[in-house]
Amino acid sequence: MIVYRNFINGEWRESASSKTVENINPARISDVLGTVRLATREEARSAVEAASEAFRGWRAMPAPVRGRIIARFGRLLEDNKEEFAQLLTREEGKTIAESRGELQRAINVAEFCAGEARRMNGETIQSEIPSNFAYTIKQPLGVVACITPWNFPVAIPIWKLAPALVAGNTVIFKPATLTPATAVRIVEIFEEAGVPKGVLNLVIGSGSEAGDEIINHKAVRAVSFTGSNDVGIRLYEQASRRGAKVQCEMGGKNPVVIMEDADLDLAVESTAQGAFGSSGQRCTATSRAVVVNTIADEFVKRIVDRAGKMRLGDGNDSNTEMGPSVDENQFKTVLKYIDIGREDGASLACGGARASTDGLNEGYFVQPTVFDHVTPDMRIAREEIFGPVLSVQRVKDFDEAMLVANDSEYGLSSSIFTNDAACVFRFVDEIETGMTHINSPTTGGEAHIPFGGVKATGIGDREQGSTALDFYTELKVVYVDYTGSKREGNLY
Repeated sequence: MIVYRNFINGEWRESASSKTVENINPARISDVLGTVRLATREEARSAVEAASEAFRGWRAMPAPVRGRIIARFGRLLEDNKEEFAQLLTREEGKTIAESRGELQRAINVAEFCAGEARRMNGETIQSEIPSNFAYTIKQPLGVVACITPWNFPVAIPIWKLAPALVAGNTVIFKPATLTPATAVRIVEIFEEAGVPKGVLNLVIGSGSEAGDEIINHKAVRAVSFTGSNDVGIRLYEQASRRGAKVQCEMGGKNPVVIMEDADLDLAVESTAQGAFGSSGQRCTATSRAVVVNTIADEFVKRIVDRAGKMRLGDGNDSNTEMGPSVDENQFKTVLKYIDIGREDGASLACGGARASTDGLNEGYFVQPTVFDHVTPDMRIAREEIFGPVLSVQRVKDFDEAMLVANDSEYGLSSSIFTNDAACVFRFVDEIETGMTHINSPTTGGEAHIPFGGVKATGIGDREQGSTALDFYTELKVVYVDYTGSKREGNLY
């Protein structure tokens, strides 16, 4: 059986820890991919020290040369796309189509960030003092920790690692322990692409031990995190207390608003994709449908019909539309929230149980579930479930729809279905989310466009696109005085 190893200072090292976690295929729990030995504090510290030692040399390398390594990584990723997609599906459970899409997103991110290596530009600024030249430059921070989740275990690491490396930082990559195989494969490809030793280090360990050691190490100048709010807020409190930069992308409770003039066929299919695709395990998943009363009955009828036709199964079957929850804990969490919805008085329109027909009892499958007549005070309307559960909230008009849609501590993504231009632009103005979609699902994004949310969803700079390097660089202002004489009256 495979035992996944850490990658520290250019060497693959098996952990000395006795703490282990099995890597299980969630669609067929008898299929064990391998075993993780959880890294110790000492091993995490060794990785930080290696990154710190490698920083000076990596920083000195010209940015376009660093960019060529990232470009080479992107090409190698493309060469290995199908093999990697199959590994991703087996490890995380998503459908093969979703895995191929995630791999393509990762390739696009690598290509974009490689190009950014030639665009790490500052600006020249006119000084108010004669014979003085002022300009800005971007410089790397030092050692950066990238802590990533299990739901997008290829795309999210790469949209953190690629800009961090292009900017000239050295990196500690700590992936989720549920997805070690994809993390190892990412680092193997970076190694093949020519990343020097110590520049990229992989530590597979628990947050309470290896993670705690990394985020509290004085050499780690920044932490980029994607995951739950509880963990993200604790991480932010710890790292920011010692002056490190922190970037957190956390939860979402994303609404889709459906108006009476909407194309219902489009709205229903898009809502189903957003709510049930990736088994609802996306921070951008559609978890609330805010529907005006005049069409609510018809919408619920159609979304229930579509949910009933979702094809569940092993993601490697090309006919499968929805895979399992990622592990037993997440599976039980989803079922717990379904029970909570019933107890709080929501009307269960469909689903609501484990899917066990046609061999599905071999994995962690939950039926696509729709609750109707959900009120804003119910927990299923307020808390992130991370499963294939849609809450329908009925409203009388656009104004009430906006109040309900914005009644959330989160603010990641949203969408509206309408053909009324006034509604569209009012929605864009008033919705409290970092991203929004018009007549398309709440999910989705592109490599060259910023990603992130507001309110409790996000802390720090946005990820990806034109903002990708912001978090991983410091801006330095340079003043050049070429008068050759003493200057009087400097205000500062």
